[in-house]
Amino acid sequence: MPLIVVVIADVVVLFGYLMFALVLKTNSYASRVVEVEKGQKVITTGPYAIVRHPMYLAVLILYACSPLALGSYWAMIPLVLLIILLVARIKEEEKELLENLEGYKEYVMKTKYHLVPGIW
Repeated sequence: MPLIVVVIADVVVLFGYLMFALVLKTNSYASRVVEVEKGQKVITTGPYAIVRHPMYLAVLILYACSPLALGSYWAMIPLVLLIILLVARIKEEEKELLENLEGYKEYVMKTKYHLVPGIW
């Protein structure tokens, strides 16, 4: 693999980690369990102003670029499965949030993209 591809992938992986940290800093409710806590508010600032699920976008960036950063094209094959799993999880999470989180419907109307700005 060309060195320039590895270096660019390293930079993008670093961006993914920084984005993940920003999401955790912005949203104290971020969790691996999809549930609405008492008193939970919709977060609409920071990366949440751009996409509704920025933590999953950070994960996607990390998993997409880590194989390239390590010099392996073959390790990108599982990325297809990850995308399918993320889309399914987002759809389930959106159901929960729409039903149980006050203000989420308005947020969905304002912030159009689920995961990737300009695409979905």
